[in-house]
Amino acid sequence: MNHNNMQKREELPGHAHLRKTLDRLHKTYSACHEGNVATYIPELAKANPDHFGVAVVGIDGEIYEAGETSAEFTIQSISKAFVFGLAVETHGRDAVLKRVGVEPSGDAFNSLELRSSRKPFNPMINAGAITDTGMITGASVKERMNKILCLLSDAAGRELRVDEGVYRSEKETGHRNRAIGHLLKNVDLIDGEVDEVLDLYFQQCSVLLNARDLATMGATLANLGTNPVTGKEVLSFDSVRDVLSVMFTCGMYDFAGEWAFRVGIPAKSGVGGGILAVINRQLGIGTYSPRLDAMGNSVRGIRLCTDLAEEMGLHVFNFTNAGSSFIKATFGKK
Repeated sequence: MNHNNMQKREELPGHAHLRKTLDRLHKTYSACHEGNVATYIPELAKANPDHFGVAVVGIDGEIYEAGETSAEFTIQSISKAFVFGLAVETHGRDAVLKRVGVEPSGDAFNSLELRSSRKPFNPMINAGAITDTGMITGASVKERMNKILCLLSDAAGRELRVDEGVYRSEKETGHRNRAIGHLLKNVDLIDGEVDEVLDLYFQQCSVLLNARDLATMGATLANLGTNPVTGKEVLSFDSVRDVLSVMFTCGMYDFAGEWAFRVGIPAKSGVGGGILAVINRQLGIGTYSPRLDAMGNSVRGIRLCTDLAEEMGLHVFNFTNAGSSFIKATFGKK
């Protein structure tokens, strides 16, 4: 980042206000100790419950952050959004929708039920995500994982890697996902070997990143599929549109409707403690705090994002002048 340019941007009222807002909200919710670290995957139980970071990346590539934004954690279910995009990019929307729906399920993310049409409700629950993972092409699991890892790395703007400890932990304890995989195979939604698809799925969920990476990935989606920091095109506009649509309606587990109502922006959470949110053509938000609520969402992350959306007027249906003026002043073209 050009520090001279950064200094000029910091002089703008919108930018200075955003930095102060992030610092204030981070300080406020650092005092919140509600929720628990996920334990159903043993390695996740080792997370530091006090870690808390938030980053915002604009489509101009500027980064704003507070707290532990470099602390690494695993992407978990947030990977589902990008693998869905890769499946659409590879096979086309119609081919993917023949196997996976786009309706909110109302069921737990790891439900063993399928729609009456014999396909998963949407790509953000495990059954839909495993189906999408099975559509990634390649001669081997290694080749297919390389495609997924390259996609995630390109979106984050740096080379990411798999946490081998978490991967092994997921593989050893993922019996429910194995049941889902065999259910999908039984209705011909997985073409290859179930164990290979599940191995790939466990790896994609075990990719390490941080809050800054999440915000950059969000900014990549906000910037119509092009990473605003590196300038690299990651996904096509059509794929991004489909990804953001499903994130908006299905991305926050059983809290998706409440999130759409109160926060009003596309988002995806993961049981590793991350939340990725997108304000179309403006910015990406990444938060990390491993204390989760009963639905598997980060308690601090939800509260911070709710307040940030309210104060900045980020809700997609916020038509007030205050909200639109602040966004324009902060992230508009200079």
